[in-house]
Amino acid sequence: MAATARNPGKLEDLAARHPGRLLTPTFDVTDADQIDKIVTEVLHAFGRIDVLVNNAGRALVGAVEETTDRELRDLMELHFFGPAALTRAVLPHLRANRAGAIVQISSIGGRLSFPGVSAYSATKFALEGFSEALVGEIAPFGITVLIVEPGALRTGLHGPAMQSSAELPAYADIVGPVRTAQTEYNGTQPGDPVRAAQAVLTALTSSRPPLRLPLGNDAADALRTHQDKNRAEFRRWEALSRSIDYSG
Repeated sequence: MAATARNPGKLEDLAARHPGRLLTPTFDVTDADQIDKIVTEVLHAFGRIDVLVNNAGRALVGAVEETTDRELRDLMELHFFGPAALTRAVLPHLRANRAGAIVQISSIGGRLSFPGVSAYSATKFALEGFSEALVGEIAPFGITVLIVEPGALRTGLHGPAMQSSAELPAYADIVGPVRTAQTEYNGTQPGDPVRAAQAVLTALTSSRPPLRLPLGNDAADALRTHQDKNRAEFRRWEALSRSIDYSG
């Protein structure tokens, strides 16, 4: 296994527990020049690639008007362009094997959104659309795509690394509570990362893996509510939706 990070020192304990079995190279998924290099390094160490897990992530809280172009582009590089490039880089090797899997760690925020997380959701929506199209392209080669949509897992996503756009007073009552909740939530999230990883493995090794796997009661509840709302809205406007085709 190869586990990459911008700071591989964070993986030292894990590597020590699995000597000779875990490669921990330095890698920044937003640096396009490193993509081919890391794939070559992994192939040299293990001879093949079976599964790619795109898991790099960072939280950003801010209203649309508060979010700068730089903040949005940087997050898109991390959550979309980097994973897209890495996916393309491993596909020739997975096709040659006629087997394998690509696991995209998205978020329930990749299916629905709410005030304060527009940039984060935009990047995850992009990753999910990209991955949904990818399914039909690579299924003939025996390659699986799994989009994982966690709710609130007890990880460091909402810790010190979380970013916040410069605040505008006009949005204090709208986005302010989201900022506060995201910070105060850290360390008390209901989702267990270990159980989440086990659930991903269960889905991935099943005879019919799902395209999308929401994780956590909060994610499942939010998704069900969102789907019910969308269905009701569609029914209200279905006649108008169907009214625009040429007659005859």
